[in-house]
Amino acid sequence: MWAGCAVVSLGLALASDLGPHRVWGVMAGTGYAVAAVFACGARSRPAARMVAVAGAVVVPLVRLVTAGLGQLEVTVVERSGQLLLTTGSPYVAGPTAVADFNPYLPGMALFGVLPGDARWWLGGAFVAALAAAGLHRSWLLACPLVALPLAVGGIDLPVVGLMCLGVVLAGQGRPGRAGLVLGAAAALKWTAWPALPVALALIAVRRGGQPALRYAAVALSTATAAVLPFALANPAGFYRSVIAFPLGLTNTTSPAASPLPGHLLATYVPGGRVIALALLAVSALLIAVWLVVRPPGTARAAAARLALGLGLAMALMPATRFGYLVYPLVLGALAFRMLQRGSTVTPVVPSREKALV
Repeated sequence: MWAGCAVVSLGLALASDLGPHRVWGVMAGTGYAVAAVFACGARSRPAARMVAVAGAVVVPLVRLVTAGLGQLEVTVVERSGQLLLTTGSPYVAGPTAVADFNPYLPGMALFGVLPGDARWWLGGAFVAALAAAGLHRSWLLACPLVALPLAVGGIDLPVVGLMCLGVVLAGQGRPGRAGLVLGAAAALKWTAWPALPVALALIAVRRGGQPALRYAAVALSTATAAVLPFALANPAGFYRSVIAFPLGLTNTTSPAASPLPGHLLATYVPGGRVIALALLAVSALLIAVWLVVRPPGTARAAAARLALGLGLAMALMPATRFGYLVYPLVLGALAFRMLQRGSTVTPVVPSREKALV
């Protein structure tokens, strides 16, 4: 596995035209190669995982931050934080270049307000959320799909970390905390919003209608309080950056263009964009029907449902990139971890649970 990661990383260093990716590829490839040597001995496998984390995450992150190299997303977040402090809005009223657009929801600007490079806070929030969710696995942090954004600038990492924590809290029967965590995730990026109905269905099955309503009230009020004031303060900038730009409705196109099925359809097939969007809509409808007909009864089932739904969405979106696959990867890892722990709790009928309490 580590040897395969080394090949992938070095291949990225050769194929990518982005400087931060090339630096990460060379350094991570070396770290993975050393980890592969350590893993040849059974007693050295824990050390191999630590070497992989150090070589693929820690060393490249320090090197890139010191050199001031990172993905454009880091610059966007840090600039949005400065705009929030100086103008009261994290959005430019009339964006024209790609760097002018801030396609994230207002909560993401908080990572740009904090001192230092935003990557420390983005990665720290991700690791802390996973630890709170019980998913502190070194192999997951060393996986290239996670290690690369940790080093070069992972905007999606705190989002998926909070999604995992929110699902776990919902499965534990803590609707208020689950609503607060998932509401915070929903205030960062649109990709967190599918977790809201999934957790709602889980809490309704596990705890009943009243806790589900309490969860919904907390989640929606948290997200609304974090998003609505900025949308009303600068409606033009909010619409252009957060809605029009991701949907391809502006003259400036998104650079998200990895060769996944949705992008290939939109690029090479006549009418492919419409086909890709239709497939995306059909898959979302099927997942929604499945959620209603057979709601998840455990946090493991909810995490697996989210991993499947987001995996389909990321594959079928016309404007997508490989980095978005971190969502199904991390949520799938959470579901697998719960399966290993035997977390297959039989759903409790709400009235019976109330009687037991």
